[in-house]
Amino acid sequence: MVSQRYFNQPFTHQAWFNKRLRTTGGRYHLADHHIEINPRFAQPQHSQALLGIVLHELCHYHLHLAGKGYRHRDPDFKQQLAAVGGSRYAPALTVPQVKWHYVCTHCGQCYDRQRRLNVQRFVCSRCGGRLKLSQPATD
Repeated sequence: MVSQRYFNQPFTHQAWFNKRLRTTGGRYHLADHHIEINPRFAQPQHSQALLGIVLHELCHYHLHLAGKGYRHRDPDFKQQLAAVGGSRYAPALTVPQVKWHYVCTHCGQCYDRQRRLNVQRFVCSRCGGRLKLSQPATD
């Protein structure tokens, strides 16, 4: 339906959600022409982003089947993407979670980290003082 509306050509292969996609909005497979979409974009608040991602992957699909430049760097792809209004990049969905909060014992500089630090090894980047685990960050 989207393919017919924006490209005037049918999408005759399969598309599905792949929950293993984490840093990309979607993926087009050259070998069997199927499209995978990140299911995080299937939520109602991301409907515009989902449409942009689907249009982006359909650009790859239709250009590849037509024998034209389907890669991101190809002028054919850039022109087609601009013509249909697809998104160039998928928007970031999550903000990195802070799990550990460290404070310099000398100057008070704060450090938020996703991974735990070895306070015996690492020092403050501002003054060289010792770091102390203030408290594990709570979600």
